[in-house]
Amino acid sequence: MNRTLLAYLAREIYGATFTVLLAFLGLFAFFDFVNELDDIGKSGYQVYQALAYVVLIMPSRMYELLPVAVLIGTLYALTTLARHSEITVMRASGLSTGRMLAMLCLVGVLPVAVIYIFGEYIAPPSERAAQQWRLTSTNSAISQQLHSGLWIKDGSRVINVRTLQPDRSMEAIRIFAFNESGVLQSIAEAAQGIYVPAGGEGKGHWHLTDVIRTDFFDDHAAMASPDEMDWESALTPEVLSVLMVQPERMSVSALMAYISHLRGNKQDTNRYEIALWKKLVAPFAALVMMILALPFAMTHERSGGASMKLFLGVMLGVAFYLLNGMASSLGMINSWPPPIAAMMPGLLFFAAAMALLYMVERR
Repeated sequence: MNRTLLAYLAREIYGATFTVLLAFLGLFAFFDFVNELDDIGKSGYQVYQALAYVVLIMPSRMYELLPVAVLIGTLYALTTLARHSEITVMRASGLSTGRMLAMLCLVGVLPVAVIYIFGEYIAPPSERAAQQWRLTSTNSAISQQLHSGLWIKDGSRVINVRTLQPDRSMEAIRIFAFNESGVLQSIAEAAQGIYVPAGGEGKGHWHLTDVIRTDFFDDHAAMASPDEMDWESALTPEVLSVLMVQPERMSVSALMAYISHLRGNKQDTNRYEIALWKKLVAPFAALVMMILALPFAMTHERSGGASMKLFLGVMLGVAFYLLNGMASSLGMINSWPPPIAAMMPGLLFFAAAMALLYMVERR
């Protein structure tokens, strides 16, 4: 009986969630395409390229929207069962709230797994490919942080890159080398840098061309033009790829690598640590959304029609989506501990779900 009921609940919830998710993805795809219209025709950017870009960012959209779709889909499925008195029959047959909650958690294992797989293995490379495709299609370089270019600290060196191309090669590079006392030792300028991956016993390094190097001594400076130079650095293309992808859309492994790089250079990691914790807790947001839908389905029909419950579900989903983004911003502004900033929306909605279940049980 339990297996039959579990399969029935899973079929209804998955079907409703899939329908809601398709609707959301279609809506966001339309908005994303409209957002690209202003750039179509500029620098050779064509309609098919804009459409390809929209398709490539859909996995990221799915990753973000799936918890909301789970809430609305579960709410619709359970409300439909309640309207047909099926929930009443289940409870009259001895199905307690605890067992119902346990069954919903079992049904939620699949959405949790899907969110994890998309967030770690599908959305990040797809997002990176989308940004690289768009930059290449519009003949653009990666956005620079300052007019003078991108500034990066790499151990005792400070790197200035004027242009970082979509293929992650660098142009107009300056490398400032300092000693342990912070005294400038040399400046190397190069026209272009291409990363050579590790092979055999050799380490990965940047191959710089058209190099001019100036070394500073106590009483004079010496200039040399070696033309080519190999530069070993922790700044791999994978580390630099964070400039093309928002932290929230990176994989856990990429976030950990970049956080390690920032810590090694004694730089602020708060934003990326919050993004890392959000990635770790994101899959469980689907379970929280399913639990939140249960109290609405267990209320009697006279307490509110199905349309009103669905409206409340949509509003709760939108509230969760907005609060999730706002908590990250507040965490960075107020320097909250990253786990608190990342888990706060989920904990608040879980507490609300438990409070609503308690109120329903007391009736």
